[in-house]
Amino acid sequence: MKRFRDVNGRQVRLTDERWGHIEKEHPEMTGRLENIEATLLFPDKIIRSRTDAEVELFYRDYEATPVSHKLLCVVVKAVPDDSFMITAYFTDTVKKGLVLWEKK
Repeated sequence: MKRFRDVNGRQVRLTDERWGHIEKEHPEMTGRLENIEATLLFPDKIIRSRTDAEVELFYRDYEATPVSHKLLCVVVKAVPDDSFMITAYFTDTVKKGLVLWEKK
């Protein structure tokens, strides 16, 4: 299991099972733990999921990725005293939802 800090100072767990899921479903994420860490610590934007009020989507823009210029989205279930990563993937768009935090 890996642990990261987010921009709000919370500890976010990444279990081996979830990392296995990320690498299987999104193979372009292999070797991208540093990008995940940077996205949690220095996001461009955090959005609350429209379908689950406890889920936050952290976005950070990356010029160079294995799939060209993309945003990295790190999806975190943020429950009191136990935040954990659900998935992470590169994308072209930010999902709609309440903006919880935005880089100034």
